[in-house]
Amino acid sequence: MPKYRNFARTSPRPAPPELALLTPRETEVLRGLARGLANAEIASEFGIAVGTVKIHVERLLAKLGVATRVQAVIRAHKYGVVTWDD
Repeated sequence: MPKYRNFARTSPRPAPPELALLTPRETEVLRGLARGLANAEIASEFGIAVGTVKIHVERLLAKLGVATRVQAVIRAHKYGVVTWDD
């Protein structure tokens, strides 16, 4: 079995404190990222401007201490903020 399948089946770990710093909207944007949505798609889904999505992404990356959207999504999956079913 490939290693990534084990990743998908692992139980969430206790969330680090920085995840609690995310606003509800930042958490929604993070879930959109986890679904593979582009900024424009997230903006359309939530009825906000693309620039606002970009700001949310920048802030959530900073709060999570990661450099990329992919790293944010991995962290979100690791700690159960999003699941493969989201």
